[in-house]
Amino acid sequence: MADSTLAQLLEILRQQSFVDLPRPQIYFKASLTALSHALEDLVFATDEKPLLIASFQRERFYRQEAHRYERLAHVTSAQFVLAAAESRFADADTYPAVAFPPSDPLALEWNLVVIGPRTTGCLICMEKLDRQGPLEPAMDTARRFEGIWTTDRRVVTVAAELLLDRIAELRPDLQAKTESAIAALPPAEASAPSVETPFAERLLNYLQAGQYKLLKAYRAQARQTRKEQLINTISSAVRQSLNPEAVLEIAARELGLSLAANRCLIYACTPETEQILVEHEYRQTETASLGDRLWPLQENPLFQQVATDRKAIRLTVDDPEATLPYIQAMRQQWDIAHWLLIPVQYRQELIGMIELHREATAEPWDLADQELAEAIATQIGVALIQAQTFRQLENLERTRSNLTAIIGHELRTPLSTVQVCLESLATEPDMSADLRQVMLQTALDDAERLRLLVQDFLTLSRLESGRIDWHPESLALDECVAMAMSGLRSRHQRDSLPSIEQKLPASLPLVRVDGDWLVEVLIKLLDNACKFTSAQGHVSITAVVEGDRALRVAITDDGRGIEPDRLEAVFDRFYQEDGALRRSQGGSGLGLAICRQIVERLGGHIWAESEGRDRGSCFQFTLPLATRHPQTANALT
Repeated sequence: MADSTLAQLLEILRQQSFVDLPRPQIYFKASLTALSHALEDLVFATDEKPLLIASFQRERFYRQEAHRYERLAHVTSAQFVLAAAESRFADADTYPAVAFPPSDPLALEWNLVVIGPRTTGCLICMEKLDRQGPLEPAMDTARRFEGIWTTDRRVVTVAAELLLDRIAELRPDLQAKTESAIAALPPAEASAPSVETPFAERLLNYLQAGQYKLLKAYRAQARQTRKEQLINTISSAVRQSLNPEAVLEIAARELGLSLAANRCLIYACTPETEQILVEHEYRQTETASLGDRLWPLQENPLFQQVATDRKAIRLTVDDPEATLPYIQAMRQQWDIAHWLLIPVQYRQELIGMIELHREATAEPWDLADQELAEAIATQIGVALIQAQTFRQLENLERTRSNLTAIIGHELRTPLSTVQVCLESLATEPDMSADLRQVMLQTALDDAERLRLLVQDFLTLSRLESGRIDWHPESLALDECVAMAMSGLRSRHQRDSLPSIEQKLPASLPLVRVDGDWLVEVLIKLLDNACKFTSAQGHVSITAVVEGDRALRVAITDDGRGIEPDRLEAVFDRFYQEDGALRRSQGGSGLGLAICRQIVERLGGHIWAESEGRDRGSCFQFTLPLATRHPQTANALT
């Protein structure tokens, strides 16, 4: 596409080493209309016949002024009118009409040239399109143009020649007429009166100031309308769906579109979240997608600041923080030059984040963008809490059902045993001392079984409902294993346990976990391995560093094993491989369900492996490292 007339004019003036090179200014449509009429009035006021060239953006704009140019044609025969044809744009009786395609750069220009022996002046302007799209019809007078207005004959002459050459390209049949007009141009050094009178200057300043105020009012009104529409859209989605995934998807799309973002991410998180899987993303077509990638949070200094201060952050390439290595890496890898991060909170607690990106060619985020995103963050917080509450209700309902199962199947047997033993002790005063001791020990064992069952049930309920205060810290795995071994032996003082071997490397890095809960996981997994392994069997604990983010722990036994199709089901509540109502090995069936809840809350993952019945099993889980290895170069995996 050819350069605009304004760009060509300024380039020619530079090449000619023009001393007083005119500087483009911003004009509103109302100002240009007034200036155009002032230049045209000069033609009416003179007895000479100056050259007049008018370039309209669209034919419909020309039609609004057609009667004026018919009158001007009676004053001067050297008149040309250009416009993008929309219907039938044909020559008038007294002057030629030059059509150009709507894709031509002239379709964005506002040009008017008047030049005669004593009369001179020109407007050469290019429309500045709003980044948020075209203005509404009611805001048409606030359209902005960048260009020059001058009566300098040297500049006007160059502008006239450029437009006449363009007319000759569009209408070769007018070449003789345009060449004649160029030849008839007055000498550039000739003097000419100026329309830049003090009155005209004051009028222009008044119009410009009024248009700036009007544009500001339009922008504020449009921003408020956009904000209300967006909030209504998100609120409607929240009311219609308890599915947070659908709400976040709608919010990311609508907010990204409304704020002209290259990319908009919305995700649930806490200040301790290491990384998230990008699931809810809006992006422009040409923008690279982060979908289904792991997006690091703890490495991002902007996320850390928002998580700490609970305040939004706007970052542009000119800010000092933009020189940080992470920000530079993200700019190079994902073309993120302008960031906007908005915390999603509930009762002063961080539960999510809105993250918006723009590339270097886009405008930086401003306060209005931030305020709109903050309004949406409130609605997103409602959606997340609503979904969390719904899940808690589901868990409570499931817990209620499970409690019924416990009362019906789990508590009845040990309670019956305790009752029989106590009744026997009470009604048989002549019972031998040895039998009395057996009865007491049986009652104590079943009472302990009841206590552990109730304790596990309450623990799982607290984990599922989120009523746990976590206290992560940097710990050594071997210390946690030692505490777990001590706890295991205290529980099985009278039992014969299989041999347990620790194969932990001496140089394992620290893990960031809640120590009490990690010890609980290790105890339950070791207890589970010992339960299904004979006293002559073997259990081992191993650990390896996995990549630069996690430590993988494995507890392996050579006991009963698990059928391959049951490897996932073993983590369900009240599951035991030999059936819920005939537990040959005892236990509540809640231990592995508790382990999964704890490991996932610690930021890891747990799974089981086994080759089948009587071939042993291996339970593995991952834990986040407390520090990163030096090879952490790539931010995404």
